[in-house]
Amino acid sequence: MTTTPEKADKKDKESGLLRKGSSSKKPLKEKVVQIYESFFKGEDPSLGNPNFWDEFFLMKARNFQLEGVLKNDPRATCGIKGQHQLTLPQMHFNLERRLPDQGGQCPTGQYTMCALIRGVYGKSLGDYGFDIINILVGFDAAEVQMQRLIESVHSILTGDNPAGLKTLSLKLLLILVTATDNVSQNTILEYIMINSVFESVVQILANPMSRQVHGHDALLLLTILVNYRKYESVNPYIVKLSILDDELALNGLGWVISSALTEFNRKYKEKKEEPQKQMTPFSLLCMKRFTSTGISSPFSQRHTETSSGPSSPTTTRAVEGTREGPLPSTPPPDSSQTTNHMVTFLQYCSIVMQDIKDEQRLCSFKLCLVILTCIAEDQYANSFLHDANMNFVVHLYRMPMRHRKIAVPNTSSRPLACAWLDLTVEFIVTHMMKDFPMELYMRCLGIVHRLLCYQKKCRVRLQYTWKDLWTALINLVKFMIAQEAHLASRHNIFYLAIKVVNLFNLFITYGDTFLPSPTSYDELYYEVIRMHTVFDNLYSMALRHATNHGEHKDSATRLTNALVNIRAIVNHFTPKIDSWSAANHLSSLTEDQVLEVVRSNYDTLTLKLQESLDQYERYAEKPKESAFFTQLVRSIISDFRKSISVATLQQETVLQEFSHIH
Repeated sequence: MTTTPEKADKKDKESGLLRKGSSSKKPLKEKVVQIYESFFKGEDPSLGNPNFWDEFFLMKARNFQLEGVLKNDPRATCGIKGQHQLTLPQMHFNLERRLPDQGGQCPTGQYTMCALIRGVYGKSLGDYGFDIINILVGFDAAEVQMQRLIESVHSILTGDNPAGLKTLSLKLLLILVTATDNVSQNTILEYIMINSVFESVVQILANPMSRQVHGHDALLLLTILVNYRKYESVNPYIVKLSILDDELALNGLGWVISSALTEFNRKYKEKKEEPQKQMTPFSLLCMKRFTSTGISSPFSQRHTETSSGPSSPTTTRAVEGTREGPLPSTPPPDSSQTTNHMVTFLQYCSIVMQDIKDEQRLCSFKLCLVILTCIAEDQYANSFLHDANMNFVVHLYRMPMRHRKIAVPNTSSRPLACAWLDLTVEFIVTHMMKDFPMELYMRCLGIVHRLLCYQKKCRVRLQYTWKDLWTALINLVKFMIAQEAHLASRHNIFYLAIKVVNLFNLFITYGDTFLPSPTSYDELYYEVIRMHTVFDNLYSMALRHATNHGEHKDSATRLTNALVNIRAIVNHFTPKIDSWSAANHLSSLTEDQVLEVVRSNYDTLTLKLQESLDQYERYAEKPKESAFFTQLVRSIISDFRKSISVATLQQETVLQEFSHIH
């Protein structure tokens, strides 16, 4: 028997449905909720009423009530299929024909779709595959219905429509793509792969006004889409992103990412960032995806740093920028100047690396290093980083340490590669601890190696204080030797030591082609000779492990071989320095006196040519990093689902906005 809305309304009143003036605080059920309850009973209120759907989408609903009844009504699972196959297509139809001439029904239909999709996915239905698709639209009609939906959303996002309606359309897409914890198990995304929203996102990013309002959501949507089954098949969004040549869109993309980082940096500087509050890693994941597809131009452009961040709020996760302790970190001075997105990112890196004991913070800084690694492998990016005519002031935060003075902030304008090296040196000297972050050290040294390989290849003589790097590396070796018993049982420290020694070998073998002056090359030898005891102890440690058949025997043997030239330098110059000292009746020599001996005895030094010092294995996400990035995407999806609520979407505002254009 068919129940009309009037009869259903009367029935609800007779069954005690509370009125507004009732003394009870129980909220009044709205008409939309009543109609859905009728659907779940197996009834179809639309029968016999040709205007039903027009009236239905004019109703204003409290969507949390609608979500609740979809999620909690025990009859919803039984009656859900078929009825939603009827309802969702009707929403598509109303979305198409009510845009743009009869506004009220368009946002109301979208609100209802948001609540419907969240409610259906909120049911304990097990596999989120074809069964969900069948429930929502019917499997046979799914391709047509999803095409119509995407086309309608595209029209809204690219047309001259109210900002609130565009926001709601993006939220609808985000609700679809974040419906499951594992994005690759969300089968409904197959239809979004076929019916692309890439062009809609690009248009939003290319428009300066649009990206200020919608940039955050657009970029989040794109980030999730490029991670859909990327290890299993060709993802069309990755392909389109890799060939994107729209400079306006690329710059807009960089602006959105940089704005999020700028806001985090600003909060840290002003000490308004609460210790427990953390920044979402999604902006970093966006940046990583773009750099790994070869897009580096958004991060190689000058701009004036006046942005206060995107107007769309970011969800909070990942790294907090504070560190417990009595000493404050060194803040950079205020400045309003020509800067670059990379400057903002480097400053962000200097904040997040200060406290990596928490797992989330550790993951965030790991992602920062992955991004820097990908950029350091890019020829175009390297040419920009090392360009002597492209100089920037980069104020890096420094971790407070009791054994060093609070540093005066750097105010000199230099190529960005100098700031990269400063960042790696800062990490090396501040993270020598018992809970040793071995992986981060390996990545950090890998970044230095890539920069040096570019400098050697292109004969770039970077004006940098290289002694800072050499001292940091030698101190790292001293730490590994001192903590051998503790570290060797947990890590292959010989592998890390090889990385350190080979950096020195690269300087020794090719330094005359990229160090800024002959004096710099002389200073390298001086540091090696001055700190020869450290290298002697390292060789003894490696030799001991190479001969005792331990688990790190092979790495220890390789380390002894890598030390051959350093030992040759020490063995060659030490007796000559001692002889010169004796001849001049001096018990100790100044640096200049040692350098004089070094310069006089280069000709008789014999070094072994070591191969592949300027070669490295290019970064590959699969298979080593697959689990890390899969979990990272899960956390981003989880954060969005926790932060979004259809109930918080301001329906009244959107309706008022929409009505103004008619």
